[in-house]
Amino acid sequence: MKPTFLLLMTLFFLASSASAQEVSLIEVSGRVTDQEKHEPLSDVSIQIKGTVQGTITNRTGEFVLRTKTKLPFTLVISSIGFKEQELEVKSLGSNLQIALATQTYLGNEVVVTASRVPESILKSPVAIDKLDIRAIRQTAAPSFYDALENIKGVQMTTSSLTFKVPNTRGFNIPNNFRFMQLVDGVDMQAATLGVPLGNAIGPTELDIQSVEITPGAASALYGMNAINGMANLLTKDPFTNQGLSFYHKTGINHVDNRDHDAGILTETAIRYAKAINNKFAFKINASYMQGIDWISDTRLDQNPNNKNSANPGFPALDGANNAAFDGWNKYGDDALQLSNTVSITDLTIDGVDKRTLTVARTGYWEKDLVDPKVDNLKLDLALHYRLNTNTLLSYTYRVGKMDGVFQRGNKVKLDNVVVQNHHLELKGSNYNIKAYIIRERTGDSYNVKPLADNMDLYTGGSGAAWGAKYKTALNAYAAANGGKLTSANLAAATAYARQQADASRAEPGTERFNRVKDSIIRINNWDIKSSLIPDAPVTGGAALIQKSNVYHIEGQWDLTKYTKAFDLLIGADARVYELIPDGNNFVDFDRPIAERNLPDKNGSYGDNTYYKKFGGFAQVTKTFFDDKLKLFGSLRYDYNPEFDPKFTPRLAAVYTLNQHHNFRATFQQGYRFPALFEALSYVNNGRVKRVGILPIINEGLGFRENSYTQPSVAAFNTAVKAAGNSDAAALANRNLLEVAKLPDGRPEGINSFEIGYKSVLFNNKLLVDFDAYANIYDGFLGQVQVYVPKGETVGSDAAVIAMIDRNRDEQPAKAATPTTPATVASKGQDRYRVYTNAKNKYTTYGSSLGVTYNFYKTFAVSGNLNYNDIKGNTTPDLFVTGFNTPQWTANLSFGNRAITKDIGFNITWRWQDAFLWESPLVTGSVAAYQTIDAQVTYRLPKVHSTIKAGGTDLLNHRYLQYAGGPSLGGLYYVAITIDGLLK
Repeated sequence: MKPTFLLLMTLFFLASSASAQEVSLIEVSGRVTDQEKHEPLSDVSIQIKGTVQGTITNRTGEFVLRTKTKLPFTLVISSIGFKEQELEVKSLGSNLQIALATQTYLGNEVVVTASRVPESILKSPVAIDKLDIRAIRQTAAPSFYDALENIKGVQMTTSSLTFKVPNTRGFNIPNNFRFMQLVDGVDMQAATLGVPLGNAIGPTELDIQSVEITPGAASALYGMNAINGMANLLTKDPFTNQGLSFYHKTGINHVDNRDHDAGILTETAIRYAKAINNKFAFKINASYMQGIDWISDTRLDQNPNNKNSANPGFPALDGANNAAFDGWNKYGDDALQLSNTVSITDLTIDGVDKRTLTVARTGYWEKDLVDPKVDNLKLDLALHYRLNTNTLLSYTYRVGKMDGVFQRGNKVKLDNVVVQNHHLELKGSNYNIKAYIIRERTGDSYNVKPLADNMDLYTGGSGAAWGAKYKTALNAYAAANGGKLTSANLAAATAYARQQADASRAEPGTERFNRVKDSIIRINNWDIKSSLIPDAPVTGGAALIQKSNVYHIEGQWDLTKYTKAFDLLIGADARVYELIPDGNNFVDFDRPIAERNLPDKNGSYGDNTYYKKFGGFAQVTKTFFDDKLKLFGSLRYDYNPEFDPKFTPRLAAVYTLNQHHNFRATFQQGYRFPALFEALSYVNNGRVKRVGILPIINEGLGFRENSYTQPSVAAFNTAVKAAGNSDAAALANRNLLEVAKLPDGRPEGINSFEIGYKSVLFNNKLLVDFDAYANIYDGFLGQVQVYVPKGETVGSDAAVIAMIDRNRDEQPAKAATPTTPATVASKGQDRYRVYTNAKNKYTTYGSSLGVTYNFYKTFAVSGNLNYNDIKGNTTPDLFVTGFNTPQWTANLSFGNRAITKDIGFNITWRWQDAFLWESPLVTGSVAAYQTIDAQVTYRLPKVHSTIKAGGTDLLNHRYLQYAGGPSLGGLYYVAITIDGLLK
């Protein structure tokens, strides 16, 4: 960070030198009123055009502006709901009288995210939507972040009350690497968790000014991670939004008592901002939210008995009797992934000898492993100093502490996660330089799957021991019921056997269960055998202890005043991730493989790891035909030392016809370097090690070149089990095994084509916004599960036998018999879930239509209809990509912000089509749903207060947003905001 500090200090002294050459201080004053009602307007922004200097009006509409800017200069007067004015000031001491005209806001927004410079939203080169402060106040959603779900093209994934992730245009996952979230230009992605935390540590309800959403690729200007879209959350300026504000909300959810008693949600926020001598300003924000989280408790089976991974040869074991049950929200029963299963061999069923049953361990439901109480604490402090009329230096500190649940490869319970960032920025009239540090610590978090696995091991015994008890109980049941197992008694026999095998298992809600659980979630390394729990067999833990620091610097410079013939914007950035090895998720790869998960005598897991990325861009814009046609061209260069450099272009054109109709067309490429977790993870995740894409991880392990694919191993074991589960049966079916041959990793690429139309018609009463896109993904990043034979080479007899699913690491190998050839005793297999690139290209396409109509006074109706789909491939790929997006979604809102002077309301209907959700954890159909949200607002101007009462999903129709996710329902709330005290 030393170069950053030196650069900023240099610019500080240059700015100070420039200020010394300015004229002496002058003063301009005036009053702003409503042109129609002749009432004074407070909080109106008075800005000197082309500078960072300005002020706001007080409660009587008056303002005083002191400046060193040379006369004449132009004032820009603006306030939400009024037409912006520009006024030239030619003399000193002017007592200006300014009347602002009310104006419908349709199409008047200025956005900065699409092109990194201010521009009209109607003439943006890409699709973009803006949720300004007035829209935020009108929304029926319980928070501004929830309101993003109503924006055209946005799909929200709610993992927790505290954890929500927006996405656009497909390939949705709860930890979304492809959608960028910024707060005032600072990336909110938690590095090691790999999740965006915009709502967890971002702005409070009182400090949010607006949100800009750009669907589709933005890599040409923003680089890594912005290939599906981005959200930019912009906060209030302490110079123009001063005073003390207070917010409190009380709500209630789980009103149906279905999976929890009714829960109380509260959120309290406070903001104070103050400007001193129009030179220095500061703001302080704090908020605290707590409640009972939405609960994941869908009891569907994703491994029904007709699957080869269950027992299709035994119809009696169907439905509720499925011995290989794999629940959506149950862990430790993962039969579908050939994990947590026991093969019960050498059974005689219906008079046939040598039969085999696949039985899943019992496991535990998610609701028994995760405490639903969550909270979220957010604090931030910002200091702003105007070095001169053109230069602003600011520092922001932001910290958030959160609980919740999110889904990566498994569900993770977040507990006391703390993320901090320090942000230093220097902003001039045509340049901007910022540097920030992000510090992430996961606190007391834990992984739900290894918790369930180890609960079973601690209290129910090893797989071999549990399987032996199960088989003994089966035989005992047979002896007591006619002396044999038959199709008629098999279901009852397996139920009895499970009950007997689980006799020593800790039951949820008991003191023993809580004691063992509390011990497991405090054991860090899931690979290390541990005996921290008294009187229990040794096994691993479930703690998620991750630590990282991110160092980022970027700058941009508008060179338009030097080029004259065209507009030119250039910029560059650099980012370094610093990983602190935890021995469980991230390790020091310079250590020997056997020592990577072991701490040294000082408790360290090795040296820190660094992952780097550098880039720069240039953007040229040029207008033709009296500004009717505007052309955009940009080119970005990105370099990551682990991969080949990439160039990313964007070409766009916007044509304005008859001053109203704006047509656009855009082509852009995008590249996404693997995120930190995709690149460097080394996680033992319930007997399956999840590993990153970098070549260094594969050294000595062989999962890329010496492995079999998981689907082929599943098919192989189905055939071997049907033939008696012997070595001979394995060798006879070796042709079913497929060698994985995983490619070397590379960045994920996208070619994106977009057309659009935007217009405001009928005297500013109707806004029409349409876009259509096609995206072609090349080198799509995902995970494939493979099996590596321990100490053997794929293709050999020993490697084939090592693939048999008979728990050879827990059971002794059988001796050779006259019917079974003698082989080397199987060492079993290592299982890896590997980040890699897909072989196929994937084409997605879709369109969105948004319409807003102000049909009578301040009554407005708005809605959007969205379509997204993916083109199928005939060739199977290494893994299932998971488009995870409904074909059709729709939103419709009706409201009036001022049905009377002090009362407003809004009603929103939202609908989503059914779709298939595919992920390593859960694959299943998500049903269609529709919800109704509503709110009524009552303003009390004399006490500077607003009361808002409303609810989401008013009819409390429970629904899921993704397979394995929580069941969402009605949330009803009352909120009060007191704004603008102590100005």
